[in-house]
Amino acid sequence: MGADGATLPAGGDAVAIYDTTLRDGAQQQGVSFTVGDKLSIIALLDELGAAYIEAGWPGAIPKDTELFARARELDLATARLVAFGATRRPGARAAEDSGLRALLDSGAETITLVAKSDPRHVERALRATREENLHMVADSTALLVGAGRETMVDLEHFFDGLRRDADGQPYGIEVALAAARAGASAVIACDTNGGALPGTIADSVARLRRALDAAGHPDCVVGIHTHDDSGLAVAGAMAAVEAGARQVQGCVNGMGERTGNAELLTIIANLELKTRFTALPGDEAERARRLSELSRVSRSVGEIANRAPSTRQAYTGARAFAHKAGLHASAIRVDPDLYQHVDPARVGNTMSMLVSEMAGRASIELKARELGIDASGQGDVLGRVAEEVKAREAVGYAYDAADGSFELLLRHALGEPPDYFRVESWQASVRAAPVGADRLLPVDGSTHTQAEATVRLRAGGRRFAVLGEGNGPVNALDAALCDALAQVYPEIRAFELTDYKVRILDAERGTRAIIRVLIDLTDGERTWSTVGVGTDIVEATWEALTDGHVVGLIRAGVSPR
Repeated sequence: MGADGATLPAGGDAVAIYDTTLRDGAQQQGVSFTVGDKLSIIALLDELGAAYIEAGWPGAIPKDTELFARARELDLATARLVAFGATRRPGARAAEDSGLRALLDSGAETITLVAKSDPRHVERALRATREENLHMVADSTALLVGAGRETMVDLEHFFDGLRRDADGQPYGIEVALAAARAGASAVIACDTNGGALPGTIADSVARLRRALDAAGHPDCVVGIHTHDDSGLAVAGAMAAVEAGARQVQGCVNGMGERTGNAELLTIIANLELKTRFTALPGDEAERARRLSELSRVSRSVGEIANRAPSTRQAYTGARAFAHKAGLHASAIRVDPDLYQHVDPARVGNTMSMLVSEMAGRASIELKARELGIDASGQGDVLGRVAEEVKAREAVGYAYDAADGSFELLLRHALGEPPDYFRVESWQASVRAAPVGADRLLPVDGSTHTQAEATVRLRAGGRRFAVLGEGNGPVNALDAALCDALAQVYPEIRAFELTDYKVRILDAERGTRAIIRVLIDLTDGERTWSTVGVGTDIVEATWEALTDGHVVGLIRAGVSPR
């Protein structure tokens, strides 16, 4: 079920990466992993080099019980699979506790128990005495350790408890010592409510480390678990490592309840690239190889969770190394490192230029190079394109969000416009269907309108007039355009509209307002964006759609026929 090995030493510069995407991350609203999803993510994290993967709570959640049963056949290379659970109930015996028995029955070699470390929670939520809670921690840990399982203890609400329990020995540290005396390999300081500042975290972690050392438990690792409610989860985790933590818990893409957990991939990159610490296994070359997989892991986990990662996510986001200002572009053309804190290739990402009204010739040239177009030495053309972009953005176009439309603009300026088809005319109409008295949408999701569109165009030396029907005029236009073009360019059949955004640019003009439409298309391998502008939403959509299909054919390497 897990790779050989044990918790890393309490000292040294190696930090154990503990992923809790599958348990804590799954508490994010709208996220629900199947057993198959979890197995796929486990494989990704093991390949990346995580030391621990917290896979769920067997016994409490049926899917997790099934997962651990299936996981016994896994042959993990670097990670140990962790079962999560709670200490025994108040007044019960650990050996007779059904929750602990389920953890043992899961077959997991490593188990993490959550324990109350804030006296308020012990007394109000758990309804137990402080002394009873200490026994619960010690008894539960001893049972699991005695059964040969590596056992770690999450100190829930650790920092809140320390802040309110300033006199004498803080109760949270007493809980940690009880776990260490019972054989816990690690105690994890949890900022459960996400309210602790990095300085507080550093001071508290250092205090916990000193207490363990003084009590004769130097090999008990201190871990850190932070939430992002104050926007400081990653900063808090980094501060904890500097203060002595040698295990870091977090979630891929910062998934998790409320504002999420610490973004684990960002922490890995920070540790590997900006500190003396190591977060991934292997020698320097092997760690570099694993580090270059960060962006792929981010995207893959996002796909499985059906939650796209933020494009502005540090290191791995699609716009993490995107440059828009013309001043930046001029410097980047000389040396990319002048405006980038690390080489994006080190984390598997790429630099991109965003073309906008801020663009100058340098921005246009760098963007052309990114698109595979050689525009070097054509200063006049670059200047004309820069002015054209500024003029068009002044009336509503947005090229920083529509690489495809910019590519067509550039190719026209260079005298190489692709001539795949020529539109003679198009029209779209919508007619109302009978509506019930309640005027509500039918339960099957259909609408009360019926739309059709007619497209007439020439392609491949032939003329086509195609009628398309759809769920609204946009869908009908797309259907008619695709049906016509696919008769000459069957590659069109693979194109799919994945996103459609409409913005009213001057709302004060009411129904006479300028409309901007941005669309994303994909062929399953590549994704591209185009923009259309008009006084009518259908007109703007038609421009974006036709541009989108031209760009798709270019990206697919299709020659005009």
